[in-house]
Amino acid sequence: MIRSTHPLRRTVLGLLMAAGTLLPLVARAQLQEVTYLLPAPATLPAFGPWMVAQAKGYYEQEGLKVNFVTARGGVDVAKQVGAGNAVIGGAIGDTPIIARAQGIPVKAVAVLGAGSLTQLVSHKDEKIESPRELKGKTVTVLAYTDTTYYALLGMLSKVGLTKNDVNIQAAGPGGIWQQFAAKKASAMATVPDWTVSAMDAGAQVDIMPADLYFKSMAQAILASDDTIAKNPQLIQKLVRATLKGMKDIMADPKAATTAYVAHVPAHKGKEASVQKSFELFNQYVYAKQKVPGLMDEARLGELQKFYVSNGIVPKETPLKDLYTNQFVR
Repeated sequence: MIRSTHPLRRTVLGLLMAAGTLLPLVARAQLQEVTYLLPAPATLPAFGPWMVAQAKGYYEQEGLKVNFVTARGGVDVAKQVGAGNAVIGGAIGDTPIIARAQGIPVKAVAVLGAGSLTQLVSHKDEKIESPRELKGKTVTVLAYTDTTYYALLGMLSKVGLTKNDVNIQAAGPGGIWQQFAAKKASAMATVPDWTVSAMDAGAQVDIMPADLYFKSMAQAILASDDTIAKNPQLIQKLVRATLKGMKDIMADPKAATTAYVAHVPAHKGKEASVQKSFELFNQYVYAKQKVPGLMDEARLGELQKFYVSNGIVPKETPLKDLYTNQFVR
């Protein structure tokens, strides 16, 4: 216990104690603010790695205060990042193929998993064991410009079918699983979040990961050529913190769910559904990546060939312009 009766000493001690209480506030005030664009609302469990990273203070540990803002899909994220309206954004590993074809100078700087985000989910009693069995059936997708739609087309192409052989319905973020759960569709090309929503609504499902037939990709982190060149340290910090969130989900989905729900209270009472989503991401998307965040160039090249041959983009872009692994090695 420190005692002092000298007025000057008391003043100095008082200032030191006050400074001690202010230091955390000063440190927080000095955090660099970053706008991070996401292609859909941050409250979706698909953005678990980002929310867990924020909940556990991984961005703050890197000296960052991250503000998540919702854009209108992955291509819009790419446009905004490429224009310098945000330094970082979330999309799919495929997105730079579309963006570069439109002259948007962005690269994927990390891919969150070795699997495909897209799943072909069907009713168990329909016994659909191959995309070939979708001929003449109704399949819901989010939108006709979404990467899950392109993944569905890729799966169909591998079994000799085209979009004209299937009744593909763009149903939006709610309708995609609601129509499926109501048996108005035999299948849906979807992501783990909506697979769980359909299961919660009573659907008995079979899950076929898209990459059994077509090597589409997981979620990705995008940055502009300009930011990569001028501020690589910032990109490194954002990638490192986000991948920590993914690793936490992989290591312990239950503990990650607890942290996630505490941070995203909209899911309070839905912990079982969130944990199931995380488990599906672990099983089908995050697993088997040799280095967390690493882009598979050969896979990206095959994807681009599909996009060109199907007229989604007019020509191929050099693969090195579509990604960099410098922040994950």
